[in-house]
Amino acid sequence: MTHIVIIGAGECGARAAFALREKGFDGEVTLIGAEPHLPYERPPLSKDGLAEASLPKFVADAARYEEARITVLIGATARSVGRAQKTVTLSDERSLDYDRLLLATGARPRALPGVPENAERIRMLRTHADALAIRAALTPGARLAVIGGGFIGLELAATARRLGAEVVLVEGLPRVLSRGVPEEIAAFVAERHRREGVEIICGAQIAAIEEAGDVARLLLADDVGIEADLIVVGIGAVPNTELAEAAGLAIENGIAVDERLCTSDPDIYAAGDCCSFPLPHYGGRRVRLEAWRNAQDQGVLAAANLIGAGETMASVPWFWSDQYEYTLQIAGLADGAQATVRRDMGEGAFILFHLDSQGRLMAASGIGPGNAVARDIRLAEMLIAAGAKPEPLALASPETRLKKLLAA
Repeated sequence: MTHIVIIGAGECGARAAFALREKGFDGEVTLIGAEPHLPYERPPLSKDGLAEASLPKFVADAARYEEARITVLIGATARSVGRAQKTVTLSDERSLDYDRLLLATGARPRALPGVPENAERIRMLRTHADALAIRAALTPGARLAVIGGGFIGLELAATARRLGAEVVLVEGLPRVLSRGVPEEIAAFVAERHRREGVEIICGAQIAAIEEAGDVARLLLADDVGIEADLIVVGIGAVPNTELAEAAGLAIENGIAVDERLCTSDPDIYAAGDCCSFPLPHYGGRRVRLEAWRNAQDQGVLAAANLIGAGETMASVPWFWSDQYEYTLQIAGLADGAQATVRRDMGEGAFILFHLDSQGRLMAASGIGPGNAVARDIRLAEMLIAAGAKPEPLALASPETRLKKLLAA
């Protein structure tokens, strides 16, 4: 094997490139990215990176790529994959031969129907350029409307309040954080936002959205009108599967891969936000995760398997979000849980442990100031991976150390 090509220069693709070298691969490594920047981390874009309008938080500087002999093609778009010839054709007609290929094409923001093309005051947040455009509008006293009450929308609302902007957040479902976050924690987060002055409207249906001169307008189905200096749409993400589809690879809520991240072509792998995969700790249930650590973990796993390691996924899903002084962390998937046990940890921190019908720990969801829940969520993650069935009373008691339960 002499050449591995990685399409997608985000967190996942960059981690995979470096992991190839760390695991001893000595052939050519080429990393292809459409943006004009070296790979950078996206989570700061809705947090400190947005507030400070700083440069992206790069995964590595140019010297490290050069030292690792990784060729990075920035501002380059992969147009097609020729599986029979094992080639990648770029939009400028350059062609690259590959022995193995990794698709780390990520995801893009889900578009809201009815948004005018090239609207300056109606935006989505995905790239560093998006963050700079949004930051320019978040001046003290400016009015921001956020459509979508998920992690991104709420983080953006918190950052906007920190910068002195007024915020109204519109969510179509009955509550914020409907996807994967327990109602009790979602209510806690919503109340914290309201205390900060964020107006939250749930169960809202959008009738019209428009840009008119120096304002953007939302009209809700109940005839409520909202005017703002800027509207940011954050209603989820769509996996970038177009290259894979055109190449004839299997698609199932993303590029379908097996437990080794291999696609339906044995020489092509996929990892990160763009792929769906079976979770061993949840009976092989197929999921697609849009999460920073998943991108890292899968980048490293894909690198190992591109060079023949044959390793399978063993990690437990993990998510996090900063909401003002609080950090929310979730390990595992709570869907289908039959029982929930609460552990109060003082200073407003608590963890919810989610158990299945057999008493097996499926997930743990926690929130607290700073890193108050971080250690116990990490231990809960290890309990989930071990298939543990801890006693509910032990989980509920803050005096019982989870490390002791793990040892048992």
